[in-house]
Amino acid sequence: MKIAPRYLIIIFLILSVTAFPQVENVPLNHPVYTFLKEMKVKNIIPYISEDIPNLSRFQVKDYLKQVEEKLSELSNTERNLFNRHKAEFYELLDPDNTTYYFHPKKNFVTSLLETFTDKVKYIYAYSGENANAFLNLRGHYYYGQQFQPFVNNAHLFDIGFRFHGTLFKHLGYNMAVIKGGAAGNKQVAELIEPRIKQSFKWVEDSENIGNYEFTDGYLKFHTNPVDDMDIFFQLGREHKTVGYGYGSKLILSGDSPPFDFIEFGLNYGIVNFSSIHGSTVGDFSFNMDERYTKYWAFNRLKFSFENLFDIGIGENIVYSGRGFELGYASPLAFYKFVEVSLQDRDNANLYFDIQTSLIPNLELQGTFFLDENILSNLQNLDSYKNKTAYQLGAFWYEAFTLNNLSLKLEYTKIRPFVYSHINNQNTYTAWGTNMGHPIGPNADEIFSELAYNINDWIRVSLNYRFIRRGENTYDEEGNLVKNVGGDINKSHGPDPEFDNAYFLDGERFNQNNIQLGLRIEPVRDFIFYLMYDYAQNNNLSSGNTTNTDYTLFKFQIGY
Repeated sequence: MKIAPRYLIIIFLILSVTAFPQVENVPLNHPVYTFLKEMKVKNIIPYISEDIPNLSRFQVKDYLKQVEEKLSELSNTERNLFNRHKAEFYELLDPDNTTYYFHPKKNFVTSLLETFTDKVKYIYAYSGENANAFLNLRGHYYYGQQFQPFVNNAHLFDIGFRFHGTLFKHLGYNMAVIKGGAAGNKQVAELIEPRIKQSFKWVEDSENIGNYEFTDGYLKFHTNPVDDMDIFFQLGREHKTVGYGYGSKLILSGDSPPFDFIEFGLNYGIVNFSSIHGSTVGDFSFNMDERYTKYWAFNRLKFSFENLFDIGIGENIVYSGRGFELGYASPLAFYKFVEVSLQDRDNANLYFDIQTSLIPNLELQGTFFLDENILSNLQNLDSYKNKTAYQLGAFWYEAFTLNNLSLKLEYTKIRPFVYSHINNQNTYTAWGTNMGHPIGPNADEIFSELAYNINDWIRVSLNYRFIRRGENTYDEEGNLVKNVGGDINKSHGPDPEFDNAYFLDGERFNQNNIQLGLRIEPVRDFIFYLMYDYAQNNNLSSGNTTNTDYTLFKFQIGY
């Protein structure tokens, strides 16, 4: 029997590489990401993959081992946090710190009683030489009470599971499902959990109760053919963010729904390379013929110089109106030139970023974003063609010499028409939500946040945002009077009325937003959130002011 050469290569890779357990990714809402970030800023660990932060469980374990080597430099709270994460990511199914309900050697009632201990909990778990599997319970309950501009409330409740594991020490898998419903005021429900506006069942609103669902699932193959080299391929759907940003990110903020994607990653020495080709959908329409698929293709190259800085360049394309475009399939293609050769139909973007680690406890970072081609218009930075944005930020850990206290400061500026496109189906959106920074075009933001770990299970945070926006002007009948580039869905068009687009032109708004949050996890996987949010929106053109404030109580099981 003859075996095709390509299959021989695959078999060789599987048999010859070093084995890594637990290839599946850790969900982005897991608190271990916050812990690793603070350890990185403190220079306890020299590097984490933060610009595309979906880490495999084995990567988290490796980072935690680096932390363990410097335990003497940690505060008591940090050591307790480390021990909490160590119990979850080090040894699988250690009976001293793990329990599951259908245990062959335990009574079901005994396992059930261990639900309210600090052990790592599963509905079911299995670990063998060539495979492991874990089934987690997931669920949420939300109660939101709005006070202004009107008094009302809403309840949301959902339940689901996450099934994950690794096969043959190289193939990770994950499937997660959540199904929920809502009661009370629909507008308040969308205020306290904006993601439900991206659920088809919620938006369609054709059933007797408001309901929503979310699902993701993927396969991820990882190998390391030589020392210090990691290669992986991933196929499926998962929540992702891309780029740097403390308040939010310019490239892929994570506010939009998860993509269905194919991803290739290569890390070797100081070189880190990622390539993603994903699909999503456009704005919702009750007319089925108006619904469409759009694609987001992305390449990124980063160089990481340990204890100095990381510097990277990335590019992405948004396109629609046709099937999968082979021109954007290669991870070694320069998208902008490919896009031009395909008759200049698509929305091309380029960005540069840098993040420093020169000073212990202080991290600086910046991103410069170019939407379309501005190189021929540098002589006039106010031109409508100069669709640029930038973001500068600082993260100070152990701020004011206080252990466990972090301070973040960030400024973001986005010029008019950024993220928009002449073809409205190619705007930088998914499900009608901006994939980039939520303030949108023709706006800027000052973001600041203080966060403090009172202990390993209580964290309090306070953030303040000041946002300025210039919005398009309309007459009393709702007709567009002047397009100043303040609406992501309204491009300047092929023949703009004005050659210049001045920053913050149009109807001016200033917004002040304060948010106070408390996260409590008294028992592992049982998390309580309390939040108060106040926003004041001032229309400087008319003099009108609108206030919005609400409180949120949220109970969460699992991640």
